[in-house]
Amino acid sequence: MIGRCIGETSLVEVSFISKEMPKVGEYVTLEYDGKIILGMIELLVRGSVSLNGEIYNPDTVAKIRQIEGDDYYIKGSIRILGDINDNLKIPRTPAPPGTEIKVASDEVLNKIFKVENSLKLGHLINQENVSVEVDVNKMVSRHLAILAMTGAGKSNAVSVIIDGLLEKNGCMLIFDMHSEYVDAEFTNGSVNVIEPMINPQNMEFSEIKKLANIPSNASIQERHFRDAFKEANKRIEQGTQESTDFIKLIQIILDEKRQEAEGSNDKKTAKDIMDVYNKMDDLVSKYDRLLNIYVGDILGEIKPGVANVLDLGQVDENTAEVLVAHILRRALKSRKDFVRNNNEKALSYPVFFVVEEAHILAPKNRNPNSKYWITRIAREGRKFGLGLCLVSQSPKSVDSETLSQANNMIILRLVEPQDQRHVQTASESLSEDLVHQLPSLNIGEALLLGLMTKIPTLVKIDEFKGRQRGGDLDIISEWKSQKESKEADKKRQLLEFESQFG
Repeated sequence: MIGRCIGETSLVEVSFISKEMPKVGEYVTLEYDGKIILGMIELLVRGSVSLNGEIYNPDTVAKIRQIEGDDYYIKGSIRILGDINDNLKIPRTPAPPGTEIKVASDEVLNKIFKVENSLKLGHLINQENVSVEVDVNKMVSRHLAILAMTGAGKSNAVSVIIDGLLEKNGCMLIFDMHSEYVDAEFTNGSVNVIEPMINPQNMEFSEIKKLANIPSNASIQERHFRDAFKEANKRIEQGTQESTDFIKLIQIILDEKRQEAEGSNDKKTAKDIMDVYNKMDDLVSKYDRLLNIYVGDILGEIKPGVANVLDLGQVDENTAEVLVAHILRRALKSRKDFVRNNNEKALSYPVFFVVEEAHILAPKNRNPNSKYWITRIAREGRKFGLGLCLVSQSPKSVDSETLSQANNMIILRLVEPQDQRHVQTASESLSEDLVHQLPSLNIGEALLLGLMTKIPTLVKIDEFKGRQRGGDLDIISEWKSQKESKEADKKRQLLEFESQFG
């Protein structure tokens, strides 16, 4: 026994007093009314009746300490998690004051954390011999958010999850904003790097318009571009155009319309069309590596059983937004076609999308196409086997509606109050007391919430056993290497000089 309930108790929370110091995040049991109730210690304070807040002289404190010694009390609050023998249902009666509180046994906890379709993340922070597993089906279908400040262990957590999914022949596509996973090595599967290239004929009007930098308020330019876009599609469908380069075909049509306007002496229209033509010219020169008429559907490059990595480290944010929107749009359309129509040519297996830098691709204060399609997948993907993993070191900058669709969260250390409030707003299960624990988490420690785990959990995530680029550079080593390289060059030049001139 570590303590007893005191004061008024409720169905969801009890206060307790103790003489022994337990740990925040530790699981406890309360037995009453023939039930065994599981709880989690969420808050602890240590105090003294004599050394209260009304004493203002340090000498007085010292004298009282001499007399009383270590005569202090420990108070805390316990969050009620449910009846161990009734599928963790919340009891209908509160615990009587004075009820004994005991540390939950390893046997009880191992039973709770044992789930079907499991993926092992790590072990309990306070009980290392209790493994923590999550339900893969619920994690993927109900979406996941991994949130942390920089350096808290976010990339390690992502790698552990990817490796665990590979063991189950999972299919994931990582939108890799910083080329961290391009040369990664996983113990349960290989990496399939996908180059950021799109066949422009597979793109929607809004996607090419974004690349052409035609703003939404430029209605005249947008109209001319839309007309040329529709005409290009029409000619390709009818087979009346020799050119197979969709962008070039749009330019040909724009040039035809410009000449037509000049022929009728409509100089303003000719100028407006020429402005669009020039923007298409800029598009071709700027995105020549992105747009490739010889590649097929980018979805065809995704393979199950390997870590598919879309290398976005070599493109700018604008291009990354277009690529992500394009892939998610086509994936949702293809999965709908497979599930509803059993189309054998459609995407025939579920995909888990790992969205690195979610605050860039689904930002709070902007509305790029990537944000629209990420939100669509968050809302509709569950029915068609498309899951999301939103990863960010700046939760406050992630769109709140998108974040709220993630029914599972792995929250590592978060210090900034704005980040904490934003995450708490997005998650129904994140209590105020648990929020207060986030700044005290060590590297690799995390709070697990959501449908993938039966109860909120403080976990020490396993260390990833493979290899993955990321983390901070060893600056001193880099400088030292540079110095050694220069010194070696000088020695080589000196030896060459001496060999030539004796």
